[in-house]
Amino acid sequence: MNKAADSHPLTQAPSLAGPHEGYLPGFGNDFESEALPGALPQGMNSPQKCNYGLYGEQLSGTAFTANPPERTWCYRIRPSVKHSHRYTKIDLPYWKSAPCIDPDLASLGQYRWDPVAHDGQKLTWLTGMKTMTTAGDVNTQVGMATHVYLVTESMQDAYFFSADSEMLVIPQEGRLRFATELGVIDVEPQEIAIIPRGLVYRVEVLDGPARGFVCENYGQKFELPGRGPIGANCMANPRDFKAPVAAFEDRETPSSLTMKWCGQFHETQIAQSPLDVVAWHGNYAPYKYDLKTYCPVGAILFDHPDPSIFTVLTAPSGVPGTANIDFVLFRDRWMVAENTFRPPWYHKNIMSELMGNIYGQYDAKPEGFIPGGMSLHNMMIPHGPDKDAFEGASNSNLGPEKLANTMSFMIETRFPQHLTEFAAKEAPMQDDYIECWSDIEKKFDGTPGMK
Repeated sequence: MNKAADSHPLTQAPSLAGPHEGYLPGFGNDFESEALPGALPQGMNSPQKCNYGLYGEQLSGTAFTANPPERTWCYRIRPSVKHSHRYTKIDLPYWKSAPCIDPDLASLGQYRWDPVAHDGQKLTWLTGMKTMTTAGDVNTQVGMATHVYLVTESMQDAYFFSADSEMLVIPQEGRLRFATELGVIDVEPQEIAIIPRGLVYRVEVLDGPARGFVCENYGQKFELPGRGPIGANCMANPRDFKAPVAAFEDRETPSSLTMKWCGQFHETQIAQSPLDVVAWHGNYAPYKYDLKTYCPVGAILFDHPDPSIFTVLTAPSGVPGTANIDFVLFRDRWMVAENTFRPPWYHKNIMSELMGNIYGQYDAKPEGFIPGGMSLHNMMIPHGPDKDAFEGASNSNLGPEKLANTMSFMIETRFPQHLTEFAAKEAPMQDDYIECWSDIEKKFDGTPGMK
C-alpha cells in the first residue's frame, strides 16, 4: 500500500502501475477501488454486514430510473447522516447563483476583463470564489454560473459540497488538491477537474497563490460530445480522463461542513472528517483531464470551421443540438486552409460566449486578451477580430502555420449571461474594449471584382 503524501492525511489505495499511477483511466466507466483489502463487497452492493465494520451508502447523481443511472456505492466509516447536523445559514457575498439579475446593470455589450488580481487577502476555496456571470435558474436546475477563484489558504478542518451543481475547475496559475470522499485529485494549469454535485471535498493549496476559472453547471452533467462524422478518434479521448483511487481519513477532530443549496450557503459542525470512504464502486465520481491531450480537428482545405468542433465537454439541454453548456478549447494547432480567412470570422450567435485565457495569445485578439483575463459576448451581440487581426489574416502568406503557445477556452450556453455587481463594478473591466473595432475601415467601392 502506498503511503499518502505528507501534505494530506488521506490513506491511499495501492497505485495503478504505469502512467496512470494513482488514478483510474476512462470517462463514465464503472470503477471500483478500495483502500483496504477486502473492503469492497463482491457480487452484491449491500451485504448484511460490511467488512471492517463499514457502512454501505449510495450516492445518486441521477433519478433512480434514469438510463443509465449514475450512482456510486460507498463503504464508509460513518454514514453521511453522522456528517450532518443542524445547519446555520452563512453568507459568502461574492458567490452568486442564477437568477441574479440587477436591472441597473447592463449585460448586453461586449466586455473584457484583465486578470482579477491577488490583493494579499487570505482566501480559501469558499471565500475566494467571485462570480462573474449567471444564467438560467439554479432552482429549476437549468443554466450555469461562471466564477474566478483566488485561493491562498488551504481549508483547515473544513469541507464543502454543492447540492446545486457540478463544478468544472480550470486552473490558470498555482496547483490545487481536491481531497474528496472518493480520493485525491491534484490539478494544475492546462488541466481541468470535474467535481460532481453532492460530493464532499476539501481544497488545499499545493503551489500558490492559485487563480483560475470555474463553470458551475446547474443542468445535466457534462459528457463527451457526439463526434458525428469525425468518428472514433481525435478530440478528447475517454482514456485520458482520470478518476481518483479510494482514500480515506479516520480523524476525530471538530470540523465544519458547508453546503450550497438552491443558491444559499449553510454550515454545520461535526466531530470528525467526512472523507471516510474506504472503498467505492460506481460511475458517479470526480475526474481530471489534461488539456494537452486534446487533439483538435480542423479544416484541411478551406474555410474556418464552427468553434463547436473544438468542444471538450458538453452539458446537454432538452433541445437536441443546443447545449446547456459547451466547454470549448482553443489550443496549439496547425492552420493550413487555402484562400481562407483563418481566424474566427465576425458573427452574432444565439449562444452566449464567455472566454478565458489560460496562457499565450488568442489569434482573434492579439492584444489585450491576456492570461487570466476573460471576455463576454452575449447572445446576438456582434463580435470578431479586431483591425490588426483582420488585416494580418487578410494579407498573410497562406502557407502552413503553427499556432503555438496558446490555450484559451470558451464556456458557451444557450442562456443569456448576466453580469454580477462584482463583474460590472469591481473586477478590472477594460472600459475601452469595445473600441478595438472602432478603426475598422470601409473597403467597399462598388468596383466589380474588388478585393
